Amino acid sequence: MGQERKLQKGLVPKGVTRRDFMKFCTMVSATMGLAPSFAPKIAEALTSGPRPPVVYLHFAECTGCTEGVLRSTYPWIDELLLETISMDYHETIMAAAGHSVEEVLHQTVKKYEGKFICVVEGAIPTADNGIYGMIGGKTMLEIAKEVCPKSLAVLCIGSCSSFGGVQAAAPNPTGAKSVSEALGDALKVPVVNIPGCPPNPINFVGTVVNYLLFGKLPDLDAHKRPLFAYGKTVHDQCPRRSHFENGEFVTEWGSKEAQMGYCLYEMGCKGPETFNNCPLVKFNDGTSWPVEAGHPCIGCSEPNFWDAMSPFYETL
Repeated sequence: MGQERKLQKGLVPKGVTRRDFMKFCTMVSATMGLAPSFAPKIAEALTSGPRPPVVYLHFAECTGCTEGVLRSTYPWIDELLLETISMDYHETIMAAAGHSVEEVLHQTVKKYEGKFICVVEGAIPTADNGIYGMIGGKTMLEIAKEVCPKSLAVLCIGSCSSFGGVQAAAPNPTGAKSVSEALGDALKVPVVNIPGCPPNPINFVGTVVNYLLFGKLPDLDAHKRPLFAYGKTVHDQCPRRSHFENGEFVTEWGSKEAQMGYCLYEMGCKGPETFNNCPLVKFNDGTSWPVEAGHPCIGCSEPNFWDAMSPFYETL
């Protein structure tokens, strides 16, 4: 209760009431496929108990995944997530730099070996022993081999760390690979992929909440993605969806939302081949998402989407 009051005190200046917070918890519950009755339990999980230490590594990426989380109103990253988890190392938001920061990384890994959650953003260059990606005199490959296997679990946020992303697109001169591919058998801890370019922050939060609430990581699909977020295709959840009839796609106009326009499949939409919950959770605090704005889905949460899904404006 004390932690919850502390959290509320930090949210009030932003105009966020307890009701807003509970609405957010209800949204997380719905995203995870849980009953609304789990909202109070999620609120409790987010505001009580020991905070799991987190080491957040940046490799070959654009930092868009971090920015997607940091710049979202929900989940109020500065108050909620930083009060819920102990972010011990994160290059983007740390005030310090240089040797002192690298020392923090090594101390955290040593102190919490087997107990910290390792979040990885970005692919790992592996060509020529990984020399195309260096941090503090070490290759990204060396850092990954040193840190990731010592964690409790690895959360790969974004398509780059999950599947290689644009860095791994042909001809891939740096030999960029996903965390799982780059480390292979050396990575003996559980891996959760949260792909997207960028992924929806709610899917990252839902994964963390699942661990806090149930003491385990969420159920995964064959690509190690949380089923609660990636269990259905974009097309199956899309208000613009069409069905195939007599050799052509016919738009389903049954819902009010479908009046926004026709199915974008003929414009190259990859929704039927892409698994994600974008139509339900949307982006920018639930304001919209690409297809609602009239742009076809490019399949960014699928493995090797830059090569497999392009040209983006042609049907597969």
